[in-house]
This record gives sequence, structure tokens and C-alpha cells, in this order.
Amino acid sequence: MKVIAVNGSPRKKWNTATLLQKALDGAASQGAETEILHLYELNYKGCISCFACKTKNGQSYGRCAAKDDLTPILKKVEKADAIILGSPIYLGTVTGEMRSFMERLIFPYLTYTDPPETLFPRKIRTGFIYTMNATEEMAKERDYDGCIKATGMIMKRIFGSSESICSYDTCQFDDYSKYVAPRFDLLKKAKRRAEVFPKDCEKAFAMGARVVEERT
Repeated sequence: MKVIAVNGSPRKKWNTATLLQKALDGAASQGAETEILHLYELNYKGCISCFACKTKNGQSYGRCAAKDDLTPILKKVEKADAIILGSPIYLGTVTGEMRSFMERLIFPYLTYTDPPETLFPRKIRTGFIYTMNATEEMAKERDYDGCIKATGMIMKRIFGSSESICSYDTCQFDDYSKYVAPRFDLLKKAKRRAEVFPKDCEKAFAMGARVVEERT
């Protein structure tokens, strides 16, 4: 069994990447082969509206026809048994790189039928890990849950399942004294990092184990 994690953060060793790796560790604990892919290492664009994936009898019907660094990644995902995406929340939604990836990943499989159907060849387990500087209260006020629910709905429609976890009030910097960020209570941030983030890591590990257990 192959589980792929896709990191939509520009950082490869911080909150999102750490949680994704914990999820892969959980999958590996159940015997899965794992791989993490970093979107910010790739050169690609979002959907270019060529509609080759929707053309009748077209060679790329149901597949993205664009050719760039994302092309082999999409092929890997199609062969995976489970995928776990991860992104920080920027301005109320996922990063631009993650959004572009999702356009290219999802749109080719989504049919323009009524009701909409999926062209993905089988059902697989999917998960999404969100990280954010916002607290739980701030995320609720800003309706971040709207983005999370919408993403979960389309992931479930295309792939057959979806679950998500959120890591709130994360540390953006390793040393806050180097940055102009007076609104943050450094002691509270450090306390949260020490006490809550490890629990988020446990949740991510459990998610990774679960996508394998429920698949086998």
C-alpha cells in the first residue's frame, strides 16, 4: 500500500511538514510505503482552462493535459492508495501552490453531469492537515471552517472519503525577538508549542494509521 503526503507549505521542516511526516509515520506503522512531496520545489501553474479533460473522445479526457513539473506528481497520486494533503492557512484559505495543485488534481475527474460524478478510477482514503497562526476563536470568527468543509466535500465526492485535522495557534517563527510581531504573547506561544502541538502530532499520526487500517 502506498500513502502520499503533499506539502503545500513553503517550508519543508516546520508545522505543516512536521504534521504530514507524523501522518506518514502513522501510515508506515501499519506497513504502508510512504512518500512526501513538496509543492514549492515544483514549477507549475493551476488549471489553464484548456478543457482537454472534458473534450469528447479526447486523448486527455478525465486527465490533465498540461505538461510541467506537476505531471508526474498527478500520475503518482492516481496510483496511490491514500493521499494526505497539508497546507497552512494564508488569508483565510490554503496556499496558492496548494490551491493550484488541487485545481489540477480535482477538476479533470469532476464531470459536468447532473448530478456531478467522478472519473477517478477507484475509492481511496484522503486526509487534509491545516495549520494556522489563528486561534480556535479567531478561526471561527473568520469562518475558516467554510474553506475546510468545502474542501472536504469535494475531496469526498472525487475520491470517496475525506477527513481533516487543524493545528491552531502555531508558532510562525523559531525566535519571535527577530521579527516585528508585538501582538503575540511569546510565552503563550511557547506554552502552546510545548503542550498542544505534540497532541496535534499524535492526531496526525493517528490519521496516517487510520487511512491504512480503513483501506486494508
